[in-house]
Amino acid sequence: MLKKGDIVLFSFIILVILTGIVYSNFLKNKDASAHKIAVIKQDDKVIQSIDLDAVQKPEIINLQGNYKLVIAVEMGRIRFQEANCPDRTCVKTGWLESKGDTAVCLPNRTIIKIERKAEKVDVISLTNLRITYSITFAWNAALTRRELRLIFV
Repeated sequence: MLKKGDIVLFSFIILVILTGIVYSNFLKNKDASAHKIAVIKQDDKVIQSIDLDAVQKPEIINLQGNYKLVIAVEMGRIRFQEANCPDRTCVKTGWLESKGDTAVCLPNRTIIKIERKAEKVDVISLTNLRITYSITFAWNAALTRRELRLIFV
């Protein structure tokens, strides 16, 4: 049988999880207007950086390495189109369209990652970062104390 404290704790945990989901979706959509830069790296060296918002017509990029790779670039998106590596997981990843999307071809040691065009950092961004860090640190400390109380009581 659940006690009143258990119900409050479960409700609080669910509220925190839902808040995290909403906040992460907000952060992902917040940068929708920023320029997306696709960075192609092979052997940890930048091969090419492409501003996906400035692409006028579809492009094909051929890369050689241990295996042959074909990368397709269109307005606002990029993907591994063809690869002759054994598992072809990179091709199955599909289109990369959002900031933070990544596709990797491990046998060919090639990475495609979408980043946001660098912007100036202002005081408000730094303040928000400090507040978020402080809240996270305080929350983790509170959880640790609560868990210790539950274990030792």
